[in-house]
Amino acid sequence: MPVNTIMGLFAKSPIKPLQRHVTKVHECCELLVPFFEACAENDWDKAAQLREQISQLEKDADVLKREIRLKLPRGLFMPVDRTDFLSLLTQQDKLANLSKDIAGRVLGRRLQVPEALTENFEAYLIRCIDAAAQARLVINELDELLETGFKGREVTLVAEMINQLDLIEDDTDSMQIGLRQQLMAVEQDYNPVDVMFLYKILEWVGAIADQALRVGSRLELMLSRS
Repeated sequence: MPVNTIMGLFAKSPIKPLQRHVTKVHECCELLVPFFEACAENDWDKAAQLREQISQLEKDADVLKREIRLKLPRGLFMPVDRTDFLSLLTQQDKLANLSKDIAGRVLGRRLQVPEALTENFEAYLIRCIDAAAQARLVINELDELLETGFKGREVTLVAEMINQLDLIEDDTDSMQIGLRQQLMAVEQDYNPVDVMFLYKILEWVGAIADQALRVGSRLELMLSRS
């Protein structure tokens, strides 16, 4: 029997392209750590290079997203709805967009996090990226979920992983509150426009964790319908 060209994209599982996509998305998020380090060191050339890498990964993720949308067969045999599957793809794709936007805005103004906030900001950034990493782990369990027909112990495992994602997002909320208070204490020493953008940077970085949680919530909804 000739191999279907659609199955050439999806290999043995329609989940594989989604997993390749979430890997690209996670790589985008991870690059924000060395990006902000370069900014802190006033190395704007390196920051520009890292921003370009983030942008390229985001474009690569977009290519994968379009391929999935165009080639996902309408008669796909899965215990989940095709619309839910594509909605999950959209939610995880937004993580790459956030990373690109953050890097672009920081580089555009050559913003630097105040020294008094640096240590806590780095911990905050890493924790937000932990959420993206957890979302990737959840998506990587979809193969097992598919094999078990979205039933049994695997569903319990994934539900616990999604709960952990919720706890990580709670952590980032608390950390953002602390950073806002720290920034308020020193904001009079900085350009008011930069201060405004710094508050937004805290919000945008936190949005990574928020968006990762949306990925988990979308998968949780899929589980409840299957």
